Amino acid sequence: MSAVLHVLLPGRDKVGGVPPFASWLARGTTLPAAVPGYLVALSEHFRWPHGPLPAAALIRQSVAGDAGGALWLSADPAWVQPELNGARLLACGNLGLSVEDSKSLVDALAETFEAEGMSLLVGDAQHWQLRLPSYVEVPSFPEPEDALGADLFEQLPKGEEGRRWRALINEAQVVLHNHPVNRTRVAQGLPPVNSVWLWGPGALPEWVECGLTRIYSDDLLAWALAHRANVDVQSRTMFAPSAHVEAARAGAAHTGVAPVGAASAAKGARGNPAIAAEAAPTYSLLDLQDIQPTDFERDWWPAIEAHLTAGTEIRLAFADGVRMVLRKSHRLRFWRKA
Repeated sequence: MSAVLHVLLPGRDKVGGVPPFASWLARGTTLPAAVPGYLVALSEHFRWPHGPLPAAALIRQSVAGDAGGALWLSADPAWVQPELNGARLLACGNLGLSVEDSKSLVDALAETFEAEGMSLLVGDAQHWQLRLPSYVEVPSFPEPEDALGADLFEQLPKGEEGRRWRALINEAQVVLHNHPVNRTRVAQGLPPVNSVWLWGPGALPEWVECGLTRIYSDDLLAWALAHRANVDVQSRTMFAPSAHVEAARAGAAHTGVAPVGAASAAKGARGNPAIAAEAAPTYSLLDLQDIQPTDFERDWWPAIEAHLTAGTEIRLAFADGVRMVLRKSHRLRFWRKA
């Protein structure tokens, strides 16, 4: 059986118009659609005992190794923009916080959450977790991708069940509003960290299974799932695009995510499509869920197409729920036009 490369992508409205890619899409085979969303597409490749994906516990275990025996809830640093009739969530996690600034903000918030029997902890600088008492009932919170750009208060849990959590978020916003870290960020033209976003509750699953042999991703949750499932995971800069070689080396030296030797090997494979295709494991996943169209056209699609023309089956999962498969033989469907 040929190798299979799964690719997670933004919606077709974002990348589907890239000319060389659009030609292949017109010739590809459409599969049954799925529920829209990045986490849905990512979760299709994993199994765990039951219930919704416990993102907070998985991330906590991956970054700190102490998630066992507790209930966890992600409390990621967020940027909320006040409006005339409410507020809008504009960013969640990945706000470019340093470790020192992240710890300073979390220290300031500690008392707010400790009053409710909860402990707010820094996972990595961009992602925080709440350790909850086992008796706490956690309502449903939208995942960040669903809440971004939406009215904040429409996304928060309603009624008596949600009162406690709405009050906690409000208190956190008050504490963060005039924090010195935010004054510095605003002076530097950076968005303030003026809220937290709660999502992904649950306990660490006893096991996670995955049929993939390698994952290329820069998303912390994807890494956490891979770690729990004992699957090889690498930065997506290791997949192929030559424009990112230096970034891969710099990132590896700073984070230890991938050794410089891996970046060098990837660079060598990039020069020869056949070698690149052979280097890929049989069942792999490339996570491009946040890629920009220009980057996709310049760097990523040529690398993916090299695998495709070498015989790898490409399975596409778009964020809008569309699923497609591309095979080398589809190039013969010349009557299908983009």
